[in-house]
Amino acid sequence: MLTIALPKGRIAEETLEIFSKVFGGEFAFDNRKLILENHGFRFLNVRSQDVPTYVSYGAADIGVVGLDVITEQNLDIVDLLDMQLGKCKVAIGIKNEDELDWSRADIKVATKMVNITKNYFAKKAVGVEVIKLYGSIELAPLIGLADAIVDIVETGSTMRENGLQVAEDIMESSAHLIANKNSFYAKKSEILSLSESIKRFI
Repeated sequence: MLTIALPKGRIAEETLEIFSKVFGGEFAFDNRKLILENHGFRFLNVRSQDVPTYVSYGAADIGVVGLDVITEQNLDIVDLLDMQLGKCKVAIGIKNEDELDWSRADIKVATKMVNITKNYFAKKAVGVEVIKLYGSIELAPLIGLADAIVDIVETGSTMRENGLQVAEDIMESSAHLIANKNSFYAKKSEILSLSESIKRFI
């Protein structure tokens, strides 16, 4: 039995819809249940940020998670397939009246994505002080906690509603199918067969 870690929310639902098409049966989590067993698969319903951890430690053979989470955590996993779900961007946001001044000695940036932020600013050879927040990141520039934010942007409406603008895109992201390295070798034909089946429906 393959164990598959799915992120809670829309991507989990869209992934289970694909499984329903692939196997011609109903795939859905009941109420608040965290485990679903169906058609010889065990699905785990976990937080998005935890999917790569479940996979890298072998608690799940494969998982579905955003490329932004994979990049941020940089764990030792196999990236199998871009599933084209949950498309978004990681972008730098600033107040509408501000400009991003790359010549400044030290820019304060609030974000959940510490590594992506540090790596991007390092590539630009710009000093950055990263302030880690877990939510309501748009608030940080408005009250002077940070000069800018780095966050996920889908439509940009959340930034606009809070008086912010996208100053620069860092990367594009979508949900990827990933595998545990040991599982990939031990169950290679099973995993590749599933990956090919999924590919037909994306």
